[in-house]
Amino acid sequence: MKIPRSFYAQDTIKVARQLLGKYLVRKHPDGTTVGKIVETEAYVGPHDLACHASKGRTARTEVMFGAPGHAYVYFIYGVYWCLNIVTEEVGHASAVLIRALEPIEGIELMEKRRGTEKIHNLASGPGKLCLAMAIDKGLNAADMARGKVLYVEDRGEPPLKIRATPRIGVDYAGTWKDKPWRFLIRGSEFVSKK
Repeated sequence: MKIPRSFYAQDTIKVARQLLGKYLVRKHPDGTTVGKIVETEAYVGPHDLACHASKGRTARTEVMFGAPGHAYVYFIYGVYWCLNIVTEEVGHASAVLIRALEPIEGIELMEKRRGTEKIHNLASGPGKLCLAMAIDKGLNAADMARGKVLYVEDRGEPPLKIRATPRIGVDYAGTWKDKPWRFLIRGSEFVSKK
């Protein structure tokens, strides 16, 4: 079942935790790829100095200020795309970063895109998973609650054991860097290595 907009309209930290165990689906002309979400990070709004919205409303962050359930895709390090899903109410500017996936379907296509057959390395980081799933700027602002090419499914997974740690790569954010808002499925071999 495709996750509805009401799910994304919840508190960002709650959404980040509840996305674990759900399935990210990408329909592409080359084929369909699916990954189980095993790692996320919460960015809770403009007051969160690790959140892109803390710099104000810009062309880049405009989608974060919009309706929940939309993709916020941005470029980092001049190399990688990253996928976030907008959360909470319009104007709040918060989102959940999808940090890692366990490859489930379309694994050969993911291997081809990533240039590796190491299954644990296909989507074990936000840039890697976007390469594996063919997610780029063209999907920025995509409506994931109603979309047909990029969305999240709930396949009825049982409750998971979740581990919380500080977020990664946000040392510039002062005390906000220490917030334990990175969530991962405890024991998963597919999470990022940091």
